[in-house]
Amino acid sequence: MRWHEITIHTTEMATEMISNFMHELGAGGVSIEESGSLNRPRDTSLGQWYEHPLNDIPEGEAVIKGYFGEDVDVEAAMNHIRESTAELSEFGIDAGKAEMSVREVDEEDWATAWKQYFKPLRITERLTIKPTWEDYTPQSDELIIELDPGMAFGTGTHPTTALCLRTLESVIQQGDDVIDVGTGSGVLAIGAIKLGARHVLAVDLDPVAVSSATENSRLNGMEEQITVKLSDLLGVFQTSEADGEAAKKQFGVHIPVKVVVANILAEIIMLFIDDVYQVLEQGGYYIVSGIWKNKADVVEEALVAAGFAIDARNTDQDWYAFVARKG
Repeated sequence: MRWHEITIHTTEMATEMISNFMHELGAGGVSIEESGSLNRPRDTSLGQWYEHPLNDIPEGEAVIKGYFGEDVDVEAAMNHIRESTAELSEFGIDAGKAEMSVREVDEEDWATAWKQYFKPLRITERLTIKPTWEDYTPQSDELIIELDPGMAFGTGTHPTTALCLRTLESVIQQGDDVIDVGTGSGVLAIGAIKLGARHVLAVDLDPVAVSSATENSRLNGMEEQITVKLSDLLGVFQTSEADGEAAKKQFGVHIPVKVVVANILAEIIMLFIDDVYQVLEQGGYYIVSGIWKNKADVVEEALVAAGFAIDARNTDQDWYAFVARKG
């Protein structure tokens, strides 16, 4: 089968929005390659190793490739992406030059080629993400997250996800109930269970994400510890009267919960801060990531205005994560 490969040169700041535009248009897969500039040091503090050389993408920039079937009107798709990308400036997102191109490729050229770049990687002091197809012998202190993200989701090694996992590791206590909003591949939900959480409710508005998170939960033997639901943010609770023990039966977690985690865009985070406050127990933690540096102060102000206290503000490559505590 032949595919249209649409390539756009943009910024790291705009990658999540533009990749979402491509998914909404029916992309069969999206790949993101960010800067490998020699000005960016590679973190080896946890024993990480790198098989491939740094790329020549300028610092702060990224290249996104979306793959569309032969039956797609590629010119219409490119026009839609171009128009949507141009509108990002209205939300304070700089998409850079946003140059686009298209070519035809064979399916075998991309459908599995990305796997060669996904190797086991130690993300935190305890957590290591391992692709399901790689052989790996863990050290005695490693907690292994088995992951098959498919072409629809990242490998869990993006700075926002790694930052979120490191932040989770500093907060999660044995027996905590957790809600993961915008779960994607389910990597944060799996990481939370590995770190000692009793149960995680993982929600996402994308049916593909629900399927992926469900499958990755199964791969890690966590079907009974992770409940995956299709939901727009915390909308799953708006159609339910359940709380306490009733919620535990329906969602697997006892409402209010101890931890809520969301690794999504800053603009989305600010839409449901009050909802998070309602489902958290007093003294509970809201971990938010996916925040580009230019939105960090705005998100912090919104969290404080909603009644949260900021316990930590962590950064990685211009991305921010907050630990906000209720009360």
